[in-house]
Amino acid sequence: MSFAWSKWSKPIAVWWIFLVLVSAANVLLLVWLFVNLRAPQEDHDVLAAPPLLLLAAAYVLGCAFRSVLPRADVQRICLFDTFLSSILIGRSVATVAELCFAAQWAIVLGALANAADSDLARAVAQAILPVIVLAECCSWYAVITTDSIGNVIENSLWTITFVLVGLALAPLASRFSGIVQLGIAATVVGIGGYIVFMMTVDVPMYAARWRAETASGRPLLGLVSGLRDLATRWVVRHDLTPWRHEIPWMSLYFSVAVWSGLVLGGFASVKDELPLYRAQATPVPASMGAPSAPLLAPAARAGAVAVQ
Repeated sequence: MSFAWSKWSKPIAVWWIFLVLVSAANVLLLVWLFVNLRAPQEDHDVLAAPPLLLLAAAYVLGCAFRSVLPRADVQRICLFDTFLSSILIGRSVATVAELCFAAQWAIVLGALANAADSDLARAVAQAILPVIVLAECCSWYAVITTDSIGNVIENSLWTITFVLVGLALAPLASRFSGIVQLGIAATVVGIGGYIVFMMTVDVPMYAARWRAETASGRPLLGLVSGLRDLATRWVVRHDLTPWRHEIPWMSLYFSVAVWSGLVLGGFASVKDELPLYRAQATPVPASMGAPSAPLLAPAARAGAVAVQ
């Protein structure tokens, strides 16, 4: 693995340094979460940490690996000539990381759904992992065969998933208060930005590639030849041209998406206390026979215990 800076174009060098610095900061934030969110008895047992934290660790570390050794899978290009730049290794790491990320969303949305008794949110939470597993299969099809239609379907499935997550989350904001309500509102806004990016930049980019591939008549790779190609061929490119369309999505993915994974990991700190953040019902006027506060308090406490 050699840097050979003299052969790098300046924009690519600056971009790679940005990825490395962001990834280092993300790893430090992950360590901070582990130090502050684990119970004292878990100090010497990393695997005893909350599942959301363990999933966040897999996602953050997987993305850090891919940031330090970026590659474009279908094009077989990378920045460093090392076996670690193998597309097979990179895609495998990405698959594990993205499934962990999807599992985080499923857990968090499921917890919010149960606390708010939302059937819609519960159904969407249960659908997240199956849909993302299908998306990962489409990604592997694209990477093995070099057919970008797999990437079109993969990223469309991610987009549809988060359209559903946003629709499920939006009504929940009014059912919670405090930091949970603010977190849900901010998440819905963030999801909106993600959907716009995917629909206007990411999916159209892969669709344009697929159309160009189809027009060129380039033959696709088969399963065996594709896997062999994945494991043995990577082309080092330090000029801007082949990376131009990869830089926007990779930059956002390895920064903003990872930050969302860290926030989902931090959700472990309030996951078991969600009933305490439920918004209070609007008081009924006394003239309509509303029960007095002393009667309401035990009922509220009983409801919280039942939800827990």
